[in-house]
Amino acid sequence: MTVSTLPLNDGNQVPWIAFGTGTALFRKDAEDAIRLALDNGFTHLDGAQVYGNEDTLGNGIAASGKSRSELFITTKLGKLQPGATPKSALQESLRQIKVDYVDLYLVHQANNHVGKLKEIWKGMEEAQKAGLTKSIGVSNFTADHLKTILEIATIPPAVNQVEAHPYVWQALQPNLAIHDQYKIVTSSYGGLSPLFRGKGGPLDPVIEQIRARLEKTRGAPVSDSQVLNKWLQQKGVLVVTTSSKAERIREYLDTQNVPELTAEEIALIDTTGGKLHKRYFVSLEFDNDSRSSAHIAFQPGNWPSE
Repeated sequence: MTVSTLPLNDGNQVPWIAFGTGTALFRKDAEDAIRLALDNGFTHLDGAQVYGNEDTLGNGIAASGKSRSELFITTKLGKLQPGATPKSALQESLRQIKVDYVDLYLVHQANNHVGKLKEIWKGMEEAQKAGLTKSIGVSNFTADHLKTILEIATIPPAVNQVEAHPYVWQALQPNLAIHDQYKIVTSSYGGLSPLFRGKGGPLDPVIEQIRARLEKTRGAPVSDSQVLNKWLQQKGVLVVTTSSKAERIREYLDTQNVPELTAEEIALIDTTGGKLHKRYFVSLEFDNDSRSSAHIAFQPGNWPSE
């Protein structure tokens, strides 16, 4: 199956769904999981320096026998060591992954670079100009973070990866306005959280109602996960997900073959999701609360596999 793509603002294309190596694979050997994902149709792999498994991500790619040209590889800049730059950090990632370039390189966390965001973004542009990455972007950036780097950017971010699902969609509106203005693709992690982490919320009956309608229209099974992933896909969101099960991996990829949600169904998910603000990955920048600003995704053992 050919995975459909989304256009980036730099002229490149990105597969609309990616297999993530954080969450359940955080600081774990990812080789078998990567092979499973590639064998079952994923072409976009989403890694990060902080996940601590770029070497086994590379091992999985090598073991799969897939050619580099078939794949789209994302990694993310972690906290820089003294004397390091985004470019030198990426060179180390390339050595770990055992490839000559990545397709997308993201600044993982703005709060890793307090007071230095403009300098960091210039370093990201240098990494792209050196041919080490085809596209550059950010992750977990608020509207204010985006405005800071856009003041000096000669290359705007192509992607901003954030927690995105119906229970935070309303809170993301300031971000989404800037994304629309600069044609920045919104990428989601935790997109299935209302199903896996938020059972009993107001969306449950809505998802079931839409799932039943889609299944009837399709004449074949449709899952709750496919309903939410379809909602994200129709909003032009790049979905990052993961699973240890081959059948679940194939189900996620099959989302693009599920009939489209109607405008009314999308609006119903939007309005119902807006009744509950619930973030499952703690982030001080978005919630302005007193909890730790450490991104919970960096702590192992917090997620079921999506």
